[in-house]
Amino acid sequence: MRTIKNVFRRKMRAALTISGIMIGVFALIVMGAMAEKITLLVDGGTKFYGDKVTMTAGNGGGMSLGTEPLSTKTVKDVEKVEGVARASASIMLLQDTKGASVNMGIPPMIGGIDGRGKAFESFKITFAEGRDIKAGENGVAVVGADMVKKLNAKVGGNIKLRGETFKVVGIMDKTLTAPDSEVVVSMHDIQKLYVKQLPVMLRDKVDPNTVATGLTIYIEKGQNPETVAKRINKQFPNFTATGPKAFQEQVASSTKIFTSIIFGIALISLLVGGLSVVNTMTMAVTERTREIGIRKAIGATSKAIVRQFLAESAVISLSGGLLGLLFGAGFVAMANSGNTGTPLFLVTFRLVAGSLSFALILGLLSGLYPSYHAARMNPVTALRYE
Repeated sequence: MRTIKNVFRRKMRAALTISGIMIGVFALIVMGAMAEKITLLVDGGTKFYGDKVTMTAGNGGGMSLGTEPLSTKTVKDVEKVEGVARASASIMLLQDTKGASVNMGIPPMIGGIDGRGKAFESFKITFAEGRDIKAGENGVAVVGADMVKKLNAKVGGNIKLRGETFKVVGIMDKTLTAPDSEVVVSMHDIQKLYVKQLPVMLRDKVDPNTVATGLTIYIEKGQNPETVAKRINKQFPNFTATGPKAFQEQVASSTKIFTSIIFGIALISLLVGGLSVVNTMTMAVTERTREIGIRKAIGATSKAIVRQFLAESAVISLSGGLLGLLFGAGFVAMANSGNTGTPLFLVTFRLVAGSLSFALILGLLSGLYPSYHAARMNPVTALRYE
């Protein structure tokens, strides 16, 4: 209690110093929550692409969202390649044809797969409500967790996708990665939607029953995905097959740099707040020189003096940290609630613990010099201080 009273002897100065720490932690929480969301999206992509090969027409690359078509007839030919266990055709389309809103990671998508690779898929999807689409079932949809609010979806109800009506049969559990922003329909339905959005001059050249935009290729046990991708590229020069290395190079590496920059900016804000703690504690030592002299004259040790001022700097930093956490978490919650699509931020336990720990450690380090200076004072000289 005495430590708290000492901190707030100069109420305005203490409030301003705490505000400096609060702003730094606020920035760390908000920008860190953005980085955490990016990291989870990338981790999900790494897990998905880690044991398989993706294939697209032309030179778009396996990570692209291009819509250049290929034929599902290619599936059987690809499965003859050494090391391929199963190939599955799919189509991915943007939900919004009028321009995407701000989204973290992959924008809201409509997806459809032929189901051939279901038994080989290591990235399993579970359901919060309802069920998956059955083989041969058309006109139905499964909705990702982040799309429920945007589409006002509920099991048994209807949703509109690119002007077409679909009955919702399932709502996926939250995965914290790409499937959360997807709506899955049957391969037959996605083929119709795909052909419908093609220019009229191309529409007649595409068979709506065999069209696809990509293949997911599952690898036999013991095979290297990168080696299998090279074999596929050699046998199918008009297509592009990529292994997990492509995802790491195109997405994971670039987002790692981005998240480092985000954290760096936030940490600078917090370090500026730490300088204000140094200033406040230095002034406190100067103002209380006679008090320090009296305490040392009646037997207070240097360690006791150091502990006193370190405790005060810790109180300042922890108070600012808690307030920054409160306001930061509140801002994140409001930002996510106002976004009907994929949430932009994710507050995790490690972010909260890391932010508060860093603020506390920064406060203690900021108080070291003033505390050491106070402990070294000569009691006689301190008592004479005016």
